[in-house]
Amino acid sequence: MLLSSTITFDLERTKRGYPAFWEKGGGCRNTGHAYVIADYNGKAKKAVYVRRRGHLANEHHALVIIERGDYIVVADHHREDFTICIWQVDDIIEKATSLVALARQKYFFDRGEWITEPPAFLETAVDAAVQKALCYHCREPHHVILWYYSVTC
Repeated sequence: MLLSSTITFDLERTKRGYPAFWEKGGGCRNTGHAYVIADYNGKAKKAVYVRRRGHLANEHHALVIIERGDYIVVADHHREDFTICIWQVDDIIEKATSLVALARQKYFFDRGEWITEPPAFLETAVDAAVQKALCYHCREPHHVILWYYSVTC
């Protein structure tokens, strides 16, 4: 994947109308994927909603309000051979019936090395995405702040 490419992420709208994105994913026997959100400083963001019922394994776990400058860390693996993309949200666009985040790829990891090394402040978010992708049938968020404590599974 080329560096500086752009992508759109489909967003949800909270009950108060804020744009939000789900922390989601988890691992299976030999594969896994994860989407983790971090603020512009790489820190965990407050979850506005955490799913506790229904089918949770490798699904949507925590809804987080997203803003310009936030990072979305996407980790995929097959037998622990990871591909990690770190996207930074440039803009939030409201279309006729949907809401999307326009994001630019900032950092990319493949075949055991970073194309461009991410800054140290993103290390926690990257580690959380890797752990979530490895977490077998993951049912909990890994990188969010709840009103009563910080979650790290």
